[in-house]
Amino acid sequence: MRTPEVQDLFIGIAGLIGAGKSTLATALGKHLNLPVYYEPVEDNEYLADFYRDTASYAFATQIYLLNRRFQQHQEIIWRGGGAVQDRTIYEDAVFAKTLVNQGLMDERDYRTYLQLFRHMSNFMCRPHLIVYLDLKPETSMQRIQERARGVESGISVEYLTALHAEYEAFVKDISRLIPVVRVSWEEFRDAEAMATMIEREYLGRTFVRDVQW
Repeated sequence: MRTPEVQDLFIGIAGLIGAGKSTLATALGKHLNLPVYYEPVEDNEYLADFYRDTASYAFATQIYLLNRRFQQHQEIIWRGGGAVQDRTIYEDAVFAKTLVNQGLMDERDYRTYLQLFRHMSNFMCRPHLIVYLDLKPETSMQRIQERARGVESGISVEYLTALHAEYEAFVKDISRLIPVVRVSWEEFRDAEAMATMIEREYLGRTFVRDVQW
C-alpha cells in the first residue's frame, strides 16, 4: 500500500483546552494547502449553558459535539484527500469520562454516549495520525485566561489536571489504533517545522513518539 504524502494526510490535532490547537490547525492547513475542520465553539448553542450548569447540560453538550464531529468526519470521507481537524471525535470521550469521574455526568448517560459512539465508529475513517500537543494544566489555564472567552471563566486548574490525566490514558489507548506524535507545547512552533516533523515521524511508522527537536 502506498504511504500517503503529507499533503494527503488526515491529521488530527489533540490537546487540552487552550493549548493552541486551532492556531496550529490553521497554520498547517495553510502551509500544506489542506482544508481545516474546527472545533464547534462560536456556534455551539449548548456551550454557555454547559459552563453555567455543567451537571444539567453535560450529556446534551457531549451528544451535540459528537454529532458535529461525526458530520466533519463524513465530510472528510466524501471529500477525499487530506485534512486537518481541530480536536478529533475520539477525544470527546476524554471529556465525557472526566465529567463522569467528577460526578457531573450520570453513568447511564455515559454508557449511552459510548454506545452511540461505537455505532458511529463503523462509519468513520481514522486519521492517519494524531498530533498531541502536550502541556501542563497550569500552562493551559494561563492560555485560557489570555484568550478570555467569557464562557470559559469558570474553568479551574483542578479540572484541567483531571483532564490531563485522562488525556494520558487516551494517548496510550488510541496509539494502538492510530499513530500518535506527542509534542511538548509549552512553546509554540511554526507550521513549517511542524510539517517537517509530521512527515518524519509519520513516515517512520512508529506509534507514540515523544518528538525530539
